[in-house]
Amino acid sequence: MSEELFIHTTANREEVYRTLIPQMKALIEGEKNFIANVANTMAAIHQTFGFLWVGCYFVDGNELVLGPFQGPIACTRITKGNGVCGTAWLKNQTIIVPDVELFPGHIACSSLSKSEIVIPLQKKNGDAFGVLDIDSATLNDFNEVDQKYLEQIAVLLNQSHGE
Repeated sequence: MSEELFIHTTANREEVYRTLIPQMKALIEGEKNFIANVANTMAAIHQTFGFLWVGCYFVDGNELVLGPFQGPIACTRITKGNGVCGTAWLKNQTIIVPDVELFPGHIACSSLSKSEIVIPLQKKNGDAFGVLDIDSATLNDFNEVDQKYLEQIAVLLNQSHGE
């Protein structure tokens, strides 16, 4: 396992993801502890892109409960169907929000958040057991490129979860 990421900061975002993904895989391989893998993954994404907030929430009954994250203090619990995270969990699909102020029921954990992407984390049977949530301080910061590669990172976490 490497304790340092090697990313070309002058590359475009897709090239950065292409460089990051194999390093994420190497970081996770061989480590059996899911929380350790999530924590390092959140740190790697935050360090690489400098997003405002990068973290996970995990299903606990009818709520999502805060897991490992990087960034400002966050909401601790989110009910199913509420906010972007709760909606992504309910629909079990990735949601990209270009402007969080325009998302019905958006939960403002930080007033600095302007755009957001949320990717479900899924068990082998396809049921969501949590979400990967990323907030940006920039409007319209996420697109299909982010979705493609963050979904690949979610698959690495899904495999690390073991269910």
